[in-house]
Amino acid sequence: MIALTGATGQLGQFVVEELLKTVAAKEIVAIVRNPAKAEALSKQGVLVRQADYNDQAALTQALAGVDKLLLISSSEVGQRTAQHSNVIHAAKAAGVKFIAYTSLLHADKSPLGLHVEHVETEKLLAESGIPYALLRNGWYSENYLASAPAALAHGVFIGAAGDGKIASATRADYAAAAARVISSEGHAGKVYELAGDNSWTLSELAALLSKASGKNVVYQNLSEADFAAALKEVGLPEGFANLLADSDAGAAKGGLFDDSKTLSKLIGRPTTPIADSVNGIL
Repeated sequence: MIALTGATGQLGQFVVEELLKTVAAKEIVAIVRNPAKAEALSKQGVLVRQADYNDQAALTQALAGVDKLLLISSSEVGQRTAQHSNVIHAAKAAGVKFIAYTSLLHADKSPLGLHVEHVETEKLLAESGIPYALLRNGWYSENYLASAPAALAHGVFIGAAGDGKIASATRADYAAAAARVISSEGHAGKVYELAGDNSWTLSELAALLSKASGKNVVYQNLSEADFAAALKEVGLPEGFANLLADSDAGAAKGGLFDDSKTLSKLIGRPTTPIADSVNGIL
């Protein structure tokens, strides 16, 4: 029996889709906050169980009979360590035998502020006594493509990543890796640094947007502070704006680059090129 948290989230949906290719629906447990959002999964025969990252008792109940757990990191930055601790303690209480966790690329040495809670979670896993694997995910291509409409409207893509190389892949690529690890054997104790086969800079992304749209888009590099201020100006909450600016600054220092091709080796195919992702949204 395989369970995953955040099963209706942006990554989780792709993982379930991927698992269903090789695993019987009745052997998949989708742990969700809102079962109403998982009706489509229920109709396919997936076992939907309600639990919140903040409710350890509900998580323990949801994990009853589960052998393997994919812990997809919570989206609530600042609360992740406590929430992940609840999941790990629940897994131990329920007798889960293996956990795969979606961490951050090179979490142990990452310049991104996001790394802190991931490192803390990795430590909790090491202390739990449960065999585990770390899926240290790089950046999702979708993270930057969310800014494409504004860039096309104004002719400028803003950021603070300088010439930092970003080895991104799509959520579907990372989901394929997670499904592979959680549904097969031999992954306990492994640390997978996962990133796209090819890297690109924000200047190159702007050029791809120009080529695909026929509109001229240029990249404007800002300081971390100015980028954060610009994001707040267009309505992003302060915490989220600061997080994005910090991540860009981390990218400038190489925090989003990896050329090991571990992800494509794991999924048995090349990762999705950024150009394909750009063409897919235009």
